[in-house]
Amino acid sequence: MMSEPVRVRRRLRPPGRPPFHAVEGMDRALVRRIASLPRGPWDRALVWLTRAATKSKLWMAVAALLATRKGPPRRAAAHGLLAVAVASAVVNIVFKTILPRARPEPHHLPVHRFLHPQPTSSSLPSGHSASAAAFATGVGIVSPPLGAALAPVAAGVAYSRVHTGAHWPSDVVLGSAMGVGAAFVTRSWWPRQEAPPPRTLTAATAPALDGGRGLAVVVNPLSGEVEQDVLAALRVLFPHALVHELEPDDDVARAARDLAATAGIRALAVWGGDGTVGTVAGVCAEAGLPLAVLPGGTFNHFARDAGALEPAEVAEAVSAGRAVRSDLGRVRAERGAADAPQVQELVMLNTASVGLYPDLVRRRDHYLHRVPILRKRGAAAVAALRTFVGGVPTRLTVDGVPHRLWTLYVGRGRYWPRDLAPLERPLLDDAVLDVRSVNDDGRFARLRLAAALVTGTTASCRVVRMGDREGEAARLDVRADDGALTLAIDGEVLPGVRRAELWVEPGALTVYSPLAPDGE
Repeated sequence: MMSEPVRVRRRLRPPGRPPFHAVEGMDRALVRRIASLPRGPWDRALVWLTRAATKSKLWMAVAALLATRKGPPRRAAAHGLLAVAVASAVVNIVFKTILPRARPEPHHLPVHRFLHPQPTSSSLPSGHSASAAAFATGVGIVSPPLGAALAPVAAGVAYSRVHTGAHWPSDVVLGSAMGVGAAFVTRSWWPRQEAPPPRTLTAATAPALDGGRGLAVVVNPLSGEVEQDVLAALRVLFPHALVHELEPDDDVARAARDLAATAGIRALAVWGGDGTVGTVAGVCAEAGLPLAVLPGGTFNHFARDAGALEPAEVAEAVSAGRAVRSDLGRVRAERGAADAPQVQELVMLNTASVGLYPDLVRRRDHYLHRVPILRKRGAAAVAALRTFVGGVPTRLTVDGVPHRLWTLYVGRGRYWPRDLAPLERPLLDDAVLDVRSVNDDGRFARLRLAAALVTGTTASCRVVRMGDREGEAARLDVRADDGALTLAIDGEVLPGVRRAELWVEPGALTVYSPLAPDGE
């Protein structure tokens, strides 16, 4: 006789509310109210809006429209798309996998506005809402007015997902919150453009030389592409000036000193590139004479910063005695044998660098001309990736501290933007050395640099170091640890340097400038 099975009485949990029961109840109540809304033209409009936002087509179209305008609109579009990419990846790859949820069914809403075909992925969270919120917030971080204009469109996309039966209201709320979060997370990835200060030039006293009377002009025909009528044009601009054309074997500094010592000469002018201008500027500082810069070389950065890119305007400034004050950079370089070094004194008008910086600038300028859609920051980032990822570091001792550097950059004056490829110098007399370096110190330095370049966070990357030397501290000491280094000064290459000292002489130079304010 078989015994009856023993029945085990399970202890039941006391009745309670299952997880998210309240949320589901609110979802169904809201959907019922939305289902009771009258039929109208808005039904078709919301269906169109939700389809337009599928795969972010709407946001890509808006970004393309914003990208046609330079400045904040273009940067806002790029930031918005970056936020959309992050939000879409997180929502669709991660959360839709770990939070499966059934979408509303046809009987929940009127059939005429129910979305067909219905998406098959998880209802939670809403990807459309995440992308909409991410784009509007990302744009708004860069340009609040544009973000405010897009906010109603993003809200319309989010609501359309409930109105067309694609999502429950809580799916939309969670997706929108994740989109906003993605925009703020990517805010730290996006390069924040620190606005440079307005161009401020300090007026200086200089003689008014009508027609160039009392002016000696140094012309270097080797500075760049020389037009046949350069000398004739200079004589038209300065009919009373002494114009001296350098021969191929002439020493620029010696010729400038001879002209400065000529009776009746009260100022020097130079036609040439930054290298020639720097040499003549050093002579002017020694002799206490003002300088007029006439851009005629491959590089004319100092002329640009002094507002002297148009020779006719420079001639008017010389005739009127309009001038500004400028600092002067100095370089003392030791070359040759360590026991008997040759000392060379040089002038630095703009920048000096060691390592890969010249290659970076060359590649950046190439991309700017060949791929204009990249713009300045994009071209600089791509050029930096190509330059540093495959570059070889240099061993240097900077102010007594040994380093492995890909590049060391020194600007005479503070440059903007504050990244690896500065372009603009608003002040000529701030008595600052702008020092920036890219280091190969520490683990994964190359990987960290590449990640910073891709995400636009070079300013906060440990591999990149930036700082200013001001006032009496505006001095830098650089020594080569591997024999000798190559130092580039204003585009001129100086090989075999064992040690270099760089410093600033505040207000050492007076420059004629069309942009000069009223005199002192």
